[in-house]
Amino acid sequence: MIPQEKDCSKAMLSIKDALEAVSGNWKLLILYALCSGPKRFTELKKEVIGITDKTLVRELKNLQADKLISRHVYDKTPILIEYQITDHGRSLNKVLYELWNWGLSHRREVIG
Repeated sequence: MIPQEKDCSKAMLSIKDALEAVSGNWKLLILYALCSGPKRFTELKKEVIGITDKTLVRELKNLQADKLISRHVYDKTPILIEYQITDHGRSLNKVLYELWNWGLSHRREVIG
């Protein structure tokens, strides 16, 4: 059940903020890919099928800005950069699960 705010504009603002943080075709897929552990750029590119390098770079920066993922640079040769979901990003686990579950049901309803 969705809680009802006395001030509808506060509820709308909260929903708007949430949608902006995860909007687009790729952010939730990137977060899902990172749920299984830290990944390098090339690993994410392989798992998030269809995303371009340019889009992946942009989305990773946006996810970092929203503190949903972190970027770690390891001083090795060659330099190793990994992306990892943050605790704040993990707070979306229930949302990802429900979206996955709804997607399965929706696919059955629409495709048969």
